[in-house]
Amino acid sequence: MARLVVLDTDDPAFLDGLRRAWDAGDAILPIDPRWPPPVRAAILDAARLAEPCLPGDAVAIATSGTTGAPRVAMLTHAAVAASASATSRRLEVDPAGDQWLACLPLAHIGGLSVVTRALITNTPLTLQTRFDAAAVGQAAVDGCTLTALVPTTMSRVNPGLFRTILVGGQAVPEERPPNVIATYGMTETGSGVVYDGVPLEGVELRIGPDGEIQIRGAMLLRAYRDGHDPKDAHGWFPTGDSGSLSNGLLSVHGRGSDLIISGGENVWPAAVEAALLRHPKVAEVAVVGRPDPEWGARVHAVVVPIEATDPPTLDQLRQHAKQWLPTSAAPRSLQIVTALPRTPTGKIIRTDA
Repeated sequence: MARLVVLDTDDPAFLDGLRRAWDAGDAILPIDPRWPPPVRAAILDAARLAEPCLPGDAVAIATSGTTGAPRVAMLTHAAVAASASATSRRLEVDPAGDQWLACLPLAHIGGLSVVTRALITNTPLTLQTRFDAAAVGQAAVDGCTLTALVPTTMSRVNPGLFRTILVGGQAVPEERPPNVIATYGMTETGSGVVYDGVPLEGVELRIGPDGEIQIRGAMLLRAYRDGHDPKDAHGWFPTGDSGSLSNGLLSVHGRGSDLIISGGENVWPAAVEAALLRHPKVAEVAVVGRPDPEWGARVHAVVVPIEATDPPTLDQLRQHAKQWLPTSAAPRSLQIVTALPRTPTGKIIRTDA
């Protein structure tokens, strides 16, 4: 009977534990010891450790949602292999010359998928259980050619040290080196499945009647640990994200719940954030909706300035935004902060901003 084996992501024997579990026909549940005790307890509860896994299950991994109770997605060996193969084909990975660096948290799909694709394709792997900019740079000097980062970690390293960098999460810079690929995906899709707007081989995309992005492919989760399968009868997974397709290229507008309706106009935070990041005084930014008696909701910018002593003004940001976006998308209020609230993988927690 297949079990669910809990692995501490900071354990130096993590890789050995993964291999032993898979060799025994068990699935793994990576747990980050840095999680606060209530978070850890909630995930372990959602994982239902006392219940057996189904044959073929490989990974149980917690979703990185920022609100509500955590969910645990079940990925099969076939799904993990499909993801690894599709990524490796797109990146033209050569096990004889390439080497992966895993430096994102292994309890999240962005970090764990680097490990699993290296193991499945027999590509050399360097594993760093915690991100350290100097260690990442040294790994590249020592031969690592491929890695996965989030925007906040990419900004701390020299991207030119690697052949290819996969970057996911929120606010991926529009202007980036040619070796940096913006990925779109989530826990339920087994990591990124769309690279620079183009789906990987074997991945199908469609836009639902309500503008929601839907995905179908062999790398999707089997179900959540509670048995609920979010896919429809034809295998389509509703992402909860809004987007559009043009000539086969996907544009992601944002989470449906993030949409700001201001004065009857739809404003997507991601588009405003991308525009404001071009301002020379802005280091980081989160855009959220705030209740407004006149507009229904107003566009509110939470900004980390490049220089704490010289932050941008609201008028400067409004005028800057209007160069790229309609007036309705220009922020109507501004908050200067020293840091943005983020998940362990670097995603902005807009509900806390």
